[in-house]
Amino acid sequence: MKAIISTTIITLLACLSLQAKERPNIVLIFLDDAAYSDFRPFGNPPYATPNVERLAAEGVRYTRFHVPQAVCSASRAALLTGCYPHRNRVVNAIAPGRRGLDPKHPIIAETFKQHGYATAHFGKWHLGDIPATRPMSRGFDQHAGLLVSNDMWRHNPVWKKGHGDLPLPYWENGAIKIADISPDDQKHLTAWATEGATRFIRSQAGKQPFFLYLAHSMPHVPLYCRDEFKGKSGAGLYGDVITEIDWSVGEIMTALRESGVEQDTIVLFTSDNGPWEEFGNHAGKTPFREHKATSFEGGIRSAFTVKYPRELKPGTVNDRTFGSIDLYPTLAALAKVPLQEKDTDGKNVWPLMRGDEGAQNPHRHYFISTGWDLEAVMSSDGKWKLHLPHGYRDVIRPGHDGGRGETQTSMLEESLFNLIDDPIEQNNLIAKHPDIAKELREAGADYLKRFPPAAE
Repeated sequence: MKAIISTTIITLLACLSLQAKERPNIVLIFLDDAAYSDFRPFGNPPYATPNVERLAAEGVRYTRFHVPQAVCSASRAALLTGCYPHRNRVVNAIAPGRRGLDPKHPIIAETFKQHGYATAHFGKWHLGDIPATRPMSRGFDQHAGLLVSNDMWRHNPVWKKGHGDLPLPYWENGAIKIADISPDDQKHLTAWATEGATRFIRSQAGKQPFFLYLAHSMPHVPLYCRDEFKGKSGAGLYGDVITEIDWSVGEIMTALRESGVEQDTIVLFTSDNGPWEEFGNHAGKTPFREHKATSFEGGIRSAFTVKYPRELKPGTVNDRTFGSIDLYPTLAALAKVPLQEKDTDGKNVWPLMRGDEGAQNPHRHYFISTGWDLEAVMSSDGKWKLHLPHGYRDVIRPGHDGGRGETQTSMLEESLFNLIDDPIEQNNLIAKHPDIAKELREAGADYLKRFPPAAE
C-alpha cells in the first residue's frame, strides 16, 4: 500500500511539474495612477528606472494600450473580469463598506484556480470590502494589502468629510492584521506587497503554475516610501516613490530568475489609469491630453510592458491597439483555460501582442466611459476616436506637496480625432469625416442598447 501511495505521489508531482512548464506562470504588476511617462523608456523622467528599462529591453513595449474607464475600481474590475464597466456595473471608485464587484462576474483568479493555478494578490484591492467580495472569496489562495485606496483614511488631510474619519485596515489572508494603518505603515506598503509577492514566487516555483496579481497602492496620493528611498531620486517625493516601485520590479524579476521560472513566466507591467494631475508635483506626467478620470488619452492610455521569453521578441516596440479588457481572455488562451465568450467583452489578442504579420484586432470598436456615461468610441485599429459631448474635470491650478489643486468643469462638443496624427487630441476632424463619425456614433448607440446606464 505504501508503495502504491508513494508511486501515486511521485506521479502527481511529475504531472504538476510538467503542467507548470507547459502552462505559463503569470505575474501581473498593476500600479495606481502612474503616468505614461513615469518610467523609462516610455518617457525621460529626471530619475533612473533601470529595472523597468530592463523589463522593456527583455520584453515588448506597447504604446497603444487602453483602459475603458480611467478610475481606480472601474479599471481594476475591467482588467480582472474582461468586461466593460457597464456590464460588470463597477464604475468610479468603490467607497469603504460597499459591496463592490458582483460575484456573478468571474475574475481571472477564480477561473485560473479552478484549472490548477495557485493564486495570490498583494497590494491594493478596491473591488469591495464585504466578505463575499474580498480577495479570499474571489479565488485567491493568498492575499495581503488594503481593500480600498490608501487615501480613504482618517489621516489624509485632503478629505475633511466622507472617508476622513474612517480607519484604514491592512488585511492578510482574510483577517485584519493592522486595524488602522499609520503614516509610518504607509511607508512600507510597496515593500510589504513586494515581499509577499517574492515569497509566493519562491514557494510555488516548479510546483504548479501560478497567477500573481501585484497591485501597488502607489503612486496614488498620499505618497509614501521607505526612508531608504527618501531623496534617492533627486526629483522629489514622487520620484522617490517611483524609484521604489522600480526596485520592486527588480525584486520580482530576481525571484523569478533565481527560482528557475523566468523563461516560463509572463510578466505584465502597467497602470490602472493616468496621473491625478490636480495634485501637481505629487502626480506624474503624460504626453497626452488631460489625466485620470477623463476619457482623453491622458486618462485612458497606460504604458504597458510584457515579457514572455518563450513567445515575445525582446526589445521590440508594438504600436497595435488593444485594451485591458482583452488581457483576461488572452491570458486564458495562453494558459489553456476555457472561457465562455458570454462572460467577457474582451477578446484574445495574442496575435496582435506577439506582432504577427497580418494579425487583425477581433474587435471593431472600443468603448470608453466615465461613471455611467459613455463618453468616447474608438476604432479598434486605434486611428479614430469619437468623443460624444460631455463635461470633464479640467485642472486650472495644480496642488503642491500633497495639496489638492483647483479644477473646473469644461465642456467638449462632439469631436473626432485622428490619434495616429494627433495623439494629443487637438484637431477636431468631424466636419471633414462625417462618415467615420457616423459609424462610431452608431456603434456607441448599439453599445448603450446592450448596456443601458443605471444609477449606482
